[in-house]
Amino acid sequence: MKMYTFKGGVYPPERKELSADTPVMEAFPSSKTVTIPVTMGGAPNEPVVKPGDIVAKGQLIADSKAFMSAPVHASVAGTVKKIVPHMATANVEVPCIVIESDGSDRTAYMPPLDPFTCGHKAAVQRIRDAGIVGMGGASFPTHVKLSPPPGTKIEYVFLNGAECEPYLTADYRTMKETPDKVIDGLAIVLKITGGHGIVAVESNKMDLVPLLRKEIEKQNSSGTIEIKVVKTKYPQGGEKYLTLACVGREVPSGGLPADAGCLIINVGTACAVSDAFRLGKPLIERTFTVSGEACATPKNLHVPVGTLVGDLIPEVFTLKAGETCKIISGGPMMGFAMTDANFPVQKGTSGVLFLTPKETYLVDESPCIGCGKCIEACPLHITPVMMVRSLKSGNYEKAQKFGLMDCTECGCCAYVCPAHIRLVQRFRMGKAVIRAQAAAAKAAAVKTAAGAADGGKQ
Repeated sequence: MKMYTFKGGVYPPERKELSADTPVMEAFPSSKTVTIPVTMGGAPNEPVVKPGDIVAKGQLIADSKAFMSAPVHASVAGTVKKIVPHMATANVEVPCIVIESDGSDRTAYMPPLDPFTCGHKAAVQRIRDAGIVGMGGASFPTHVKLSPPPGTKIEYVFLNGAECEPYLTADYRTMKETPDKVIDGLAIVLKITGGHGIVAVESNKMDLVPLLRKEIEKQNSSGTIEIKVVKTKYPQGGEKYLTLACVGREVPSGGLPADAGCLIINVGTACAVSDAFRLGKPLIERTFTVSGEACATPKNLHVPVGTLVGDLIPEVFTLKAGETCKIISGGPMMGFAMTDANFPVQKGTSGVLFLTPKETYLVDESPCIGCGKCIEACPLHITPVMMVRSLKSGNYEKAQKFGLMDCTECGCCAYVCPAHIRLVQRFRMGKAVIRAQAAAAKAAAVKTAAGAADGGKQ
């Protein structure tokens, strides 16, 4: 088969052998308690339950009237114990609903809905009601993706099976074990959007091709879905790079794949879409990888959303004594280093890594030598070296001109930097400053406009 790719990127050690042959295992927190963030993608939600309430599995517990929001549901049946701030991915405290399981399997699912006979509006509403978000890490509400602006035509729908981050194998195991559900979810999305389906699989997962092709033949007699093998390279699974590699279309600066006529869904998202229609089940569970050399028993786990990672140790997986020097939520390239394992599995949690000193770069930064390796590696063809120099001098406007706000924070530049400069961290901080400045300017403009209006009345 022809292999598709893009210019740039890097080739970090894959390390997928640690967990790739481990089937997905159902697990439950030892505390019998889940800590569910009120918001997991999109606009902020508000709790619709209170401490003391009895809830069923799949019952709505947090929501918002905002179009960009994704509702949150109880992942276990039990009692709401409290609503408190708790540390989550990125080491930020967020409001969480703590539910203690009563050991029952009471559910409050929606009635099943035939995706191929229901109307477009009802189908999009079902995905919104199920709280489905992108499960590749960004957690962008899926119903928003399926509602492009008027005049925007979706010509291609990608099932992103690249899983290019090292160590992570949850998507691989999902495609291997439940290819029928994966392709069903893609077919449902195609019914909603129209267009041509492309299953993108990295070349290190060739054993999946016949399995997926068999399911496509079962569910796709019209030939609207094809498989494309993409080169094993990081960050091959990024939306912008997948679009460029497979159909030769470039997502415009500041735009989304929809602006190039494309829509990308993750493997987990496709499964969640299938469950939402076939079972009426909201997105309340997550498959993710636990790996790293400090993990004695690397695994792919399927747990209720809100499970604290620490509540899976040592009953579900074990660590090598004294060898963990870094815990990462996500993959090693784009994930977040965590202070401890006491954080919840969220809808966007793709993996949790326990790394030894040999697997991390615990070295100090040295001065930039202007070698340009970061420019060669950047898959967006922007200039990381000039961005970081602008940020160091406090010139945020210049950093934007060099492409700061287009940066996807993939980490390729930091990976190849011989000076070990924390480029991604600096870019994240720079973006935060720019966004804060924009918010302050907007608030000032509103205040000025309000003052002018009041003055006109006097």
